[in-house]
Amino acid sequence: MKRIAIDRTKCIGCLTCVSACIVSHDAPDSRNRVVIDSLNKAAPVFCRHCSRPECVYTCMTGAMSRDGATGFSTHNPGKCAKCCMCIMACPYGVLKQDRMGGELIMKCDMCLKRINGPACVEKCPMGAIALAEAEE
Repeated sequence: MKRIAIDRTKCIGCLTCVSACIVSHDAPDSRNRVVIDSLNKAAPVFCRHCSRPECVYTCMTGAMSRDGATGFSTHNPGKCAKCCMCIMACPYGVLKQDRMGGELIMKCDMCLKRINGPACVEKCPMGAIALAEAEE
């Protein structure tokens, strides 16, 4: 299964991946972000679609689930109780609440509606973001 892989040595913090996410989802906010780490270097933060996702295990309503075919963890806003347990459970701090009010939980959906795959991968000018085969 393919997952987003990040080479932090190539990331220059240009935020093109964040802009590509916003445009791809026609949303006011992105599902990914770039932060500055303790060494003052850019650190892209993306959902890892874990093989054992804590966000799924802590969701009491089933709004967070793992697709058996793709292996991606997904969010169903229609089932969401707005408890934010998934956000608190993510060991990588990836999930976030939608500040703009469109969706309840913002998380990477691997741009499944796009033919060319994730917009962040396609648009990264430095090649810091790629699709790579993940071990299950």
